[in-house]
Amino acid sequence: MARLNVNPTRMELRRLKTRLKTAVRGHKLLKDKSDEMIRQFSALIKRNKALRDEVENELNKVLTSFATAKSLIDERILEEAFLMPSSTVKLKCGVKNIMSVPVPEIEVISDETDDLFPYNFSSVTSEADYSVATLSKLIVKLVKLAEVEKACNMLADEIEKNKRRVNALEYVMIPQIEETIKYITMKLDENERGNLTRLMKVKSMIENR
Repeated sequence: MARLNVNPTRMELRRLKTRLKTAVRGHKLLKDKSDEMIRQFSALIKRNKALRDEVENELNKVLTSFATAKSLIDERILEEAFLMPSSTVKLKCGVKNIMSVPVPEIEVISDETDDLFPYNFSSVTSEADYSVATLSKLIVKLVKLAEVEKACNMLADEIEKNKRRVNALEYVMIPQIEETIKYITMKLDENERGNLTRLMKVKSMIENR
């Protein structure tokens, strides 16, 4: 491991020891943060999978029901029935923090004044009614699924960044500082032995005189 290019002085040694202590503490904090983020990420992934399975299952039922309705009703009548939507969806968007990572928080605000069915009941079948009713309830789950998936993506990116920081400290910065401290310590010890040898020789010369 290459050492840092510094002067081998006691002041530099003291500064590097302080820096090493800070780096080790920072490494521990980042490692703990990484572990907690992975735990939170695992919980979000499980929630995302459960939501996706539930949404896909209900969507399959809706599409099957809608396909049945389409086969029983004249296509022109069906197009007229669903030509104009009768309900709207309002979203309240915000931000929440997961381990200092800002992720979206979305809430669906339903308008009870909207008419759920945009057509005359006599013109369509019960399968179409089921499709519309199920889809209107499914919107909330779809929005929640989008929110959770976005949170998973953002948390995964932050975990990757944090992992790079941990690796940089663990495999580059901390070993470099330790190697430099070792080098400066050896250099100072060597200088001290040299000074001691010179002092002893000077003392010996004085005594011989």
